[in-house]
Amino acid sequence: MEPVIIVLIILVVLVFIALIKTIQVIPQASAAIVERFGRYTRTLNAGLNIVVPFIDTIRNRIDLREQVVPFPPQPVITQDNLVVNIDTVIYYQVTDARAATYEVASYIQAIEQLTVTTLRNIIGGMDLERTLTSREEINAALRGVLDEATGKWGIRVNRVELKAIEPPTSIQDSMEKQMRADRDKRAAILQAEGVRQSEILRAEGEKQSQILRAEGEAKAAALRAEGEAQAVRTVFEAIHAGDPDQKLLSYQYLQMLPKIAEGDANKLWIVPSEIGDALKGLSGAMGNFAPKPGGSDSTGNGTGSGPERREKPSID
Repeated sequence: MEPVIIVLIILVVLVFIALIKTIQVIPQASAAIVERFGRYTRTLNAGLNIVVPFIDTIRNRIDLREQVVPFPPQPVITQDNLVVNIDTVIYYQVTDARAATYEVASYIQAIEQLTVTTLRNIIGGMDLERTLTSREEINAALRGVLDEATGKWGIRVNRVELKAIEPPTSIQDSMEKQMRADRDKRAAILQAEGVRQSEILRAEGEKQSQILRAEGEAKAAALRAEGEAQAVRTVFEAIHAGDPDQKLLSYQYLQMLPKIAEGDANKLWIVPSEIGDALKGLSGAMGNFAPKPGGSDSTGNGTGSGPERREKPSID
């Protein structure tokens, strides 16, 4: 009985192993290459698949998603004989699992070598300045060559990006000095433009200030002239309303004489003809205030030493 049990156990294990090898589950976005006796049979897609155990074998499982592969910096010589190091990133996707398995031994290594070769051909026809400023052009040219070459391998190159372009150290120092000079130049231009705008604004402000000051002075002069005219008009009207006589006018003329004589520049001054008449009138008025001979005393007898009595001159 024991040999029979052992045989049964062996059969159960073989059946279990056969079932495991028969049922193949392929994940989404993946593919598997099936070979029968070493020859390609079919490609298993995502899902549950049945294969013949011990006859069919899984040669390769391939990820069909887009892959990102960064390549190490590669030294490349430009047209002006300068060595630059370029970092490259390739975005590719396997479109044909069979071709990717049988057409090339290692498509990753093949893509890397093809990228380096193509990059050297493209950069070799450009100088350093064009290389630094033409990344989009380099990316497009590199992608076109890679996509055409990798099509037979079942690979589609979606994008090619240059991560960095590093020129030689001496060139970097020269570029840094040039960039610093350009920044200083732009700063000087901006500063000069700012000073220019400031001067323009200051000049405009001074212009407006002078205009406003002139307008204010003109209005003040007009108001002052109007006030003086009003004052003269008021004085004139007051004089005519008071009806002054010749004696009052004579007195006012005499008060104005010292003011006429003021100032070192007044070497010659003109006396109006009315001054003579004013002096005559004033002398007549002063004669009326002089004491009369033989004046009377306080009792009206005309004798004694009491205060003199003077008559007030008439103003008629």
